[in-house]
Amino acid sequence: MNKVILMGRLTKDPEIRYTQEHLAVARYTLAVNRRFQQQGQTEVDFIPCIAFGKTAQFAEKYFSKGQQIAITGRLQIRSWENESGQRQWNTEVVVEEQYFAGSKKQETNSDTPKELYPASEEEELPF
Repeated sequence: MNKVILMGRLTKDPEIRYTQEHLAVARYTLAVNRRFQQQGQTEVDFIPCIAFGKTAQFAEKYFSKGQQIAITGRLQIRSWENESGQRQWNTEVVVEEQYFAGSKKQETNSDTPKELYPASEEEELPF
């Protein structure tokens, strides 16, 4: 059985491209904390993910950098020879399902909306 379940934060906005057959392909990286700490420091794995079709379009429309999401999928390992004849490897998670994992309040307060600007130090606060 090949089943992967991850929860983490997006390292940047999903990148979407379309194949010649007009199939959406989204790529993003999840920063996933390891369960155990080493010398008091939390270690993080950066896991590349790829989504296809409507799942890819959903990621492009609703996911953004820093957002916490959960995914299920399968691990895929591909190999090929480059121009030099050397064997190259790529490991990624093919996303089958994806979910919002953070609370709505956390997501909206995590970044300042683009249309709002911080108040200057000279202005009085309304409270």
